[in-house]
Amino acid sequence: MLKLRVITALVLLPVALVGFFWLEGLAFALFFGAIIALGAWEWARLAGFVGQAARCGFAVAVAILLSILYTQPGWSTPLVLLGALWWVLATALVMTYPASSRFWGGRFGSLAIGLLILLPAWLALLTLKQRPNGNWLIVAVMALVWVADIGAYFFGRALGRRKLAPMVSPGKSWEGLLGGLVCSLIVTVIVGVNIGLSLPQLAASLAGAAIVVLLSVVGDLTESMFKRKAGVKDSSQLLPGHGGVLDRIDSLTAAVPVFAALLWLSGWGI
Repeated sequence: MLKLRVITALVLLPVALVGFFWLEGLAFALFFGAIIALGAWEWARLAGFVGQAARCGFAVAVAILLSILYTQPGWSTPLVLLGALWWVLATALVMTYPASSRFWGGRFGSLAIGLLILLPAWLALLTLKQRPNGNWLIVAVMALVWVADIGAYFFGRALGRRKLAPMVSPGKSWEGLLGGLVCSLIVTVIVGVNIGLSLPQLAASLAGAAIVVLLSVVGDLTESMFKRKAGVKDSSQLLPGHGGVLDRIDSLTAAVPVFAALLWLSGWGI
């Protein structure tokens, strides 16, 4: 399994790097739109639609919505902000699962939740890409998530005692969450000092980084919650050794719109 994971990662990494840094405009939107459509195909299964016709239909519907949204830039900001607000609500749903499942609205309500997860993430990514130094903004949010994930893994293994959300993801602990958060904040301080941020700017950056990291964990837990309800281990087997697309981007679907929304609140605009 480890060999398979490494081979898959070695294939996917250059593809992802080209997609993030070389593609621009419509090509960038299409590349990540395809990833979102695959995520929609997986999400339909988590929502309770087992048949391929329904799953493919939802993926096509999402692709059509993406194409419409691409031609209507005025919808970007409100939908990104709506997506960021969704993750605040998702926190409550995750922490009260399985009782919260009665609020999902059944299979079609779960599809609507999928739209709240997938569409704002795509729009936020396009928004970041279009900003000055857009590539570095994307790197920044991804680095926050990755550093927090790595920190949580090692702190969780070494110190994990108290379960974070045992009904959703028994392997996650409060110690791992706090360890990952501290690691991401240390990186934020190092970067902030090196680029010459003032103390107020550094304090604001630390607060923003903490919010992004904490809600990225909610993104991970939300997918885990739906997988547990659906009775599946992975969202699909599209990526050998890694599970599905959603298994790889679940944290980012929360982190990217939250990051973009915080930039808007700070006056950078989205």
